[in-house]
Amino acid sequence: MKFYTRKLIKPGDLNANNTLFGGALLRWIDEEAGIYAMTKLNTQQVVTKYMSEIDFLKTAKQGDVIEIGLEFLNIGTSSISFGCTVRNVFTKTSIISIEKIVFVKVDTEGKPCAHNISLDQIKEQSSK
Repeated sequence: MKFYTRKLIKPGDLNANNTLFGGALLRWIDEEAGIYAMTKLNTQQVVTKYMSEIDFLKTAKQGDVIEIGLEFLNIGTSSISFGCTVRNVFTKTSIISIEKIVFVKVDTEGKPCAHNISLDQIKEQSSK
């Protein structure tokens, strides 16, 4: 798992319980995962297709710093999938775990299309 983005939890990120609002966290994950998919598939034409069960393990509070980690799982003809863990930067406590996120390359009409990226190309990118 490689951790890419860090976020400082601010007052606007909190729910009524004064802990991190799950919707804010999912927005950050979707954005980070989308960027990851774009860089791996070498295109901006990707959309979120699927997220497996989302497991909220712990919470975060104002002032905490979290980091979003992604790990490549698989590549299909038009798709790429990976897992996600979000953790507290300082305590390394996991906050959320998503077993599988799938993005699909789409054409100008929004229909899935082949990305023409091989597993070897993904592995080569990851070794750099």
